[in-house]
Amino acid sequence: MPVQRSIFGRPVPQMPPRRMAVLLASIAIFAVVTLVFTLPNSIPAGPSLGKFTDHKYSLPKIPKKIPGIGNPFRPAAHAPPLQKNSTSGESKWHAGWNWLSPFSSSVTLDENRSLLPPLRTRAPIYTYYDHTIKKDEELKAAENAILLTWRRAWWAQGFKPIILSPAETMNNPLYLELQRLDLEDALNTEMMRWLAWENQGTGVLCNYLTLPMGPHEDPILSFLRRGKYPEKLMRFDKLGSGLFVGSKAHITAAVKTALGSPELKNAKDFIGAVPSDTFQIDPHHESLAFYDEKSVKALYPKVAEEFESSGPKGLQTLNKLIVAHLHSTWQNIFSNGIAVVKPNPEHMSAAITPAKKLAEFLAQCPESPLPASCPPNQPKCKPCVASTPLKITTPPIYRNTTSLYTIGTVPHPYTMAVLSSFRDDIDVRWIRRDSERDPWLSTLTKELLGTGVSGAPRVIKFKEAVASEYGTFHSLWVSAEKDIPHDLDWHFGFTIPRNATDDGKSETPVPGPERRPKPTPDPKDGPVVNPEEIEKEKDFLKKAKAFGISRTEPQEKLRGAIEAWNLADTEAWRFARAFLARSRVERIKWEEEEKKYAGGAGAERGKSEGWGRWFDD
Repeated sequence: MPVQRSIFGRPVPQMPPRRMAVLLASIAIFAVVTLVFTLPNSIPAGPSLGKFTDHKYSLPKIPKKIPGIGNPFRPAAHAPPLQKNSTSGESKWHAGWNWLSPFSSSVTLDENRSLLPPLRTRAPIYTYYDHTIKKDEELKAAENAILLTWRRAWWAQGFKPIILSPAETMNNPLYLELQRLDLEDALNTEMMRWLAWENQGTGVLCNYLTLPMGPHEDPILSFLRRGKYPEKLMRFDKLGSGLFVGSKAHITAAVKTALGSPELKNAKDFIGAVPSDTFQIDPHHESLAFYDEKSVKALYPKVAEEFESSGPKGLQTLNKLIVAHLHSTWQNIFSNGIAVVKPNPEHMSAAITPAKKLAEFLAQCPESPLPASCPPNQPKCKPCVASTPLKITTPPIYRNTTSLYTIGTVPHPYTMAVLSSFRDDIDVRWIRRDSERDPWLSTLTKELLGTGVSGAPRVIKFKEAVASEYGTFHSLWVSAEKDIPHDLDWHFGFTIPRNATDDGKSETPVPGPERRPKPTPDPKDGPVVNPEEIEKEKDFLKKAKAFGISRTEPQEKLRGAIEAWNLADTEAWRFARAFLARSRVERIKWEEEEKKYAGGAGAERGKSEGWGRWFDD
């Protein structure tokens, strides 16, 4: 029987369970409402809580007119006008100061037109050469080789080398005054040189035996590149007539002073014909090498002997020495070696083979008549030793290191997909379900930006590595689907060797080659690929190149799908290809223009030797 409860002797009636639940729920709701509405009012609003209790949150107001950038519903706009010389083959570009925009099409309104930085203004640097004097063909060829070396070296450092001739001298109104003077041949040539420079105006006057041998960031070279010169003519201590700097007004004043000087006929050169305070003398010129007669006799007696026996032969020997010094200076600047980036180390060996071959030729010791010699401006240099050449690595990432030169091979997303998957039956289903997005650029910039970064900031970092002033002179980026350009001598500033040289190491006949220990590969360079896989990589790479040439409708759809899935990789590929193409267009246009002057002196004679035979094996 149920227990009968009572209070004060009276029985208490039992409450049904349903009513009990309703009562408890009512009490709970009343308690919660009371706490919510009464408890905050009982707490005093002190200074520590006022800034929170008084703060009012408001929703942002939506503007009536949404800006055009990022607005998918913005009205259609015309693409920017096409610029001159903005195409080369399949590469198209548009120059603008907003070139670091992640995706070029947002500015150019053209999926295939890359947004590049404006061309840097090259400061003119002049030299004088009299092509009207009758000379034998051997001497002309030797002088032309020296002039070509001079032009390449200064062009690679960001200058615009111009060869002046008697035509510029005769175009100067002061030339008539010079003709009335009876000067010795050497002094007359020196005065004609200055008149030709004065006719051109502000800039740098340089002897063609003065060459830049130092890093791109050197203070003197940076000062000369800026094109803003002091309020006085400037020359460099111990360089003699090797290099002068000045504005047109000061050049004109100095020339007039020299022509009117009574001591002109007794002077040995232009410096001796003007007052000593005409020039500001700078003692610092560590990046300028002047191969004048005095330096050659003191430092390179073997070359001086060649001059005594035969002028043309001596010039050819001197030119070989200068080219070797330019090459060895480059190697000393990049003492940490050359990095041939390989973001997909398993199956990118065939794609980076041309870049690695280029690196091997850059790393080898240049052919020189004096292998252990140093440039005149670097008496304590480190000459190249064949047994210990420059180190070549194939890291999967890009490192921004000053003393490390980078050569990159940028593949199209389709090429990357074929090589990484090791299959050529790529379709849209595989792209969407099995492939990663932007694998090449993500791996390349992993060390710089980490893994949790989208494609846009990675593209910006890549563009800086390719096209910034620092990146241009510390790296080279080529397309995986194109051959290595044949005119890279102008990019590096010296003639690149086209053949391998002996490393100077001797090997004993015992044990035989099959029993000798094989060199241990560096794990940082990626896995070692067996020959069979390399042959397959070559076949896949060949098919990828053919895919880029053909334009059938199914291939166009597949190309569009893989480019849309890899927007960052596609942008990087187009950008690198367009930047390299524009640099070649700039140089070729300048060279075609300069061939009209000075009898075409300093131009490349004959057809340039390409790099096609690298791939014969």
